[in-house]
Amino acid sequence: MVLNICFIYFILFLIFSLMFFYLSLNFLISDLVYFIELNLISLNSSSIVMTFLFDWMSLLFMSFVLFISSMVIYYSHEYMYGDINISRFINLVCLFVLSMMLLIISPNLISILLGWDGLGLVSYCLVIYYQNLKSSSAGMLTAVTNRIGDVAILLSISWMLNFGSWNFIFYLDCMKEDYSMKLISFLVLLAALTKSAQVPFSSWLPAAMAAPTPVSSLVHSSTLVTAGVYLLIRFFNCFSSYMLFILLFLGCLTMFMAGLGAILEFDLKKIIALSTLSQLGLMMSVIGMGEPMLSFFHLLTHALFKALLFMCAGCMIHNLMDCQDIRFMGNMSIYMPLTCCLFNISNLALSGLPFLAGFYSKDLILELISMSSMNIFIYLVFYISTGLTFMYTIRLMYYTIFGELNFFMFFNLNDSGLIMMKGMLGLAFFVIFGGSMLGWILFPFPYFTCLPLILKFGTLIVIFLGGWLGYNFCMVVTNYNNLFLNNIMKNLFLSSMWNMSFLSTSFLNYPILITGNLYMKMIDQGWSEYFGSQNLYYTVINQSSFFLFFSKGTLKIFLLLSIIWVIFLLLLFM
Repeated sequence: MVLNICFIYFILFLIFSLMFFYLSLNFLISDLVYFIELNLISLNSSSIVMTFLFDWMSLLFMSFVLFISSMVIYYSHEYMYGDINISRFINLVCLFVLSMMLLIISPNLISILLGWDGLGLVSYCLVIYYQNLKSSSAGMLTAVTNRIGDVAILLSISWMLNFGSWNFIFYLDCMKEDYSMKLISFLVLLAALTKSAQVPFSSWLPAAMAAPTPVSSLVHSSTLVTAGVYLLIRFFNCFSSYMLFILLFLGCLTMFMAGLGAILEFDLKKIIALSTLSQLGLMMSVIGMGEPMLSFFHLLTHALFKALLFMCAGCMIHNLMDCQDIRFMGNMSIYMPLTCCLFNISNLALSGLPFLAGFYSKDLILELISMSSMNIFIYLVFYISTGLTFMYTIRLMYYTIFGELNFFMFFNLNDSGLIMMKGMLGLAFFVIFGGSMLGWILFPFPYFTCLPLILKFGTLIVIFLGGWLGYNFCMVVTNYNNLFLNNIMKNLFLSSMWNMSFLSTSFLNYPILITGNLYMKMIDQGWSEYFGSQNLYYTVINQSSFFLFFSKGTLKIFLLLSIIWVIFLLLLFM
């Protein structure tokens, strides 16, 4: 039954993916845009309309989302084998994909909110899927951080009540000039920063690794975290130069911070999560530079190799009895050669090595940075972050594949997972050839970059320098003086993302819980209790006992009360 569900969803998503890809090419060649309105309810002069926007960008992105989802669902059948709730898991993944697709094709803030909130709700259900304390804490941090973005979208919806329609696509040009509409673009920017985990909302992304690995593969490649980037690409025309500068600065900080954190992390999934955070910072900063199409190009190439990277990591974790610490791994290329081969391909594509998928977008971004008029700080951060990417990639490959420290050699490690391997091989072709194919499809005219030879080879120089530093800094052999282990306090600061995880959890939770405790004792169980429910209780008891005295009285008391009542009436009407 479960196999049938997985197989049905796999075939369905794959067919729709191919269909959307064909339609996107057709729309791109013919320069078509379809704006569809469905009139749901019409009452007097008011009507509730559901709108959809179909253009080459939305169709191409949906094609990628559905293709990666089909491979992940096919992969999940073996990875989640033995789970009694696997049907519920597959249905949650499908709800997740449908929420993302609703967000992609929505030109309306109301339907965007439905997809946006659907992503947040289903991601919470998936993060807490294993139902332990760590999953619960991670799910709550994910949900609460994403609620900030949901509130921003809600506020922008309420503010757009002033303008006659919630179809933001009609007002993009006005939002840049009209002072009253700048608030909407600012709120959309805030929502995108929370959903894509930019500084200072970054701590939830590594915490969300408590979810099953197929979910991580889907979330970090093409769905949840890329929703913010996609929304900014759609809203790009309404951002002022000041907002784009803020976006550029925060994206650079996120990229640099995540690269430093990944160098010092030992959890396999968290290293890949921090690499996702670094690439999201790169996409955001490219939008801040004024190049949304280039950011979309990197978004698609990143989706391919990041999905494969997580699937390979999941295969390793599956074979190592759910161990995620890279210090317990090593020499895995001997036992799992095909998985390690795909792991290396996706890692090198992430680093931007020629001529894999990531090279075509990352090299073009760095060349445009070299040609732009950005200041030296932005320029250095971009190049240093690119070097850090290959630095933690080499470190990861050293610990897992080539290193000699392996405490799990007695386990039966092999590439026997046939279904998982088929799912990974389905993505491997596009990781190798997808970058060049997308480069031909997306850009009608090639970018012309005229640079000196040293800057042309600057990307390769930085990559190989970062790889050499990564190998020397992180090599662990007997009697080797490890530089990172000699500076524990600095390492803790960098590995905790500049204390952001502490600031987002304990720093905020502790004063709020203390204040809530004081409020409960002083107000809820104190004065409020005395003047509220308890006082009302005592008043009712006293009044009841007073009237009970009369109800039990004799005829003399009744006659006396009657005489007093008659006298009172006579005095009143005289």
